[in-house]
Amino acid sequence: MTRRLTLLTSALALAVALPAGAETLNWARAGDALTLDPHAQNEGPTSALAHQIMEPLVMRDMTGAMVPALATEWGPSEADPNVWVFQLRQGVTFHDGASFDSEDVKFSLERAMTEDSDYKELLASVVEVRAPDAHTIEIVTDGPNPIMPNNLTNMFMMDKSWAEANNAVKVQDYEGGEDTFAAKNANGTGPYKLVSREPDVKTVLTANDAYWGKDEFPMEVTDIVFTPIQNPATRVAALLSGEVDFIQDVPVQDLERVGSSDGLDVRTAPQNRVIFFGLNSGDADLKNDSVDGANPLADVRVRKAMSMAINRDAIQQVVMRGQSAPAGMISPPFVNGWDKTMDASSTTNLDKAKDLMAEAGYGDGFSIQLDCPNDRYINDEAICQASVGMLSQIGIKVNLDAKPKAQHFPLISNLETDFYMLGWGVPTYDSEYIFNFLVHGRSDKYGSWNGTRFDSPELNEKIVSLASETDLPARDKKIADIWGVVQDEQLYIPIHHQVLNWGMKSNLDTIVAPDDTAKFKYFKVK
Repeated sequence: MTRRLTLLTSALALAVALPAGAETLNWARAGDALTLDPHAQNEGPTSALAHQIMEPLVMRDMTGAMVPALATEWGPSEADPNVWVFQLRQGVTFHDGASFDSEDVKFSLERAMTEDSDYKELLASVVEVRAPDAHTIEIVTDGPNPIMPNNLTNMFMMDKSWAEANNAVKVQDYEGGEDTFAAKNANGTGPYKLVSREPDVKTVLTANDAYWGKDEFPMEVTDIVFTPIQNPATRVAALLSGEVDFIQDVPVQDLERVGSSDGLDVRTAPQNRVIFFGLNSGDADLKNDSVDGANPLADVRVRKAMSMAINRDAIQQVVMRGQSAPAGMISPPFVNGWDKTMDASSTTNLDKAKDLMAEAGYGDGFSIQLDCPNDRYINDEAICQASVGMLSQIGIKVNLDAKPKAQHFPLISNLETDFYMLGWGVPTYDSEYIFNFLVHGRSDKYGSWNGTRFDSPELNEKIVSLASETDLPARDKKIADIWGVVQDEQLYIPIHHQVLNWGMKSNLDTIVAPDDTAKFKYFKVK
């Protein structure tokens, strides 16, 4: 506690030392960005920090609407339906003064398509990126791709020359523990420049005076001090004391306390994110269970029994204090393909769950390890703890191992966990994004977050076909069919849809973005 308060005091001192007239925002949330490499980790807080420094071709504003960023206009080529054409914004420079052009876009997209990139699924249908002139980009896809722009809203652009000069052409192998220049340094075109970076301690940004959008956006926040504060009580105390101005994750138990404090507001909105458990249903045997020579999770009856044992209403009322919506599918309601009936399908039925366990030959239960983050989602560890008790009612003894997200996520990526918590937001607002990452079998282009080991060639083919299906009713039918398999197989155990609670000083004027990404160039200061 003492060390954390010292860090906060240091951050505040830095804010006070800034030039007169500067509007400094002291920002905190539970976890830090995992890396500054823009293509290494497709993770919410990581992309939220990146959005301050770097930019995609198109982006989502604070309402979730798609708007121009480094591209001013885009559309399918009139000559070839397999080509998307993007016209780039002219006169844009990177933070070091270098000019931005189509070669930087070509380099960035090709970099994001490589093996270590956590964004490659979004570009899986791309066969070529062309730069016919300095301000035009052509993305050639394997068949007409109806939602290509949707896939680019978090696809950040790098300076090709900067990457070459700093040995940053290759994407950081985050899961492999690699550290690179791009992991701790950044040269973007965005509204804020990186001043200093101490991972898990403090990141300082300052306004980019040469930003192309300085006259289009309020840009009233001129300096940002970002301090990750994992402990909920410490985070709230920092807000109440005035040491920080804005926290993105007010603990549910402190909502009334913060909201009733003079000079502070709590602003709430449904989030484009669902929380769920993943299950290793594909391996012949599990490493972290008590069953020798077999995999109990390979039996769909066990997976369904586990889902039936989870009391989502109790989690909503007790753990989340009403700040969640029970889920029956791993898609947020914002997303094309979400189905109201499917989302209401998860019910608690202990008697039926026990019957299914007995039918599967596990009437006496078994033990298994649950891997859970403790600094990523709202009450993540508490949800896991509650689920441990619920699963014990059907004979499943769960050993909980909770750790920071920086250690948790590689377990999924490296297939080192059999039972795990994950949360998923959908920046494309389309089910194809979910399928590409979480349902398609692991390959060089797909399935990088699929820790279930589920791999169906037939379903894989149907998922890939979505990228080139321009008959939208036919595409929606395919999406529904894929969801039918996901639901029938109980590939995942949905828990709930998150609700966002941002706590901030009352003089900050902003709305809550459904993707939980605060883009500070939009903020106003009263």
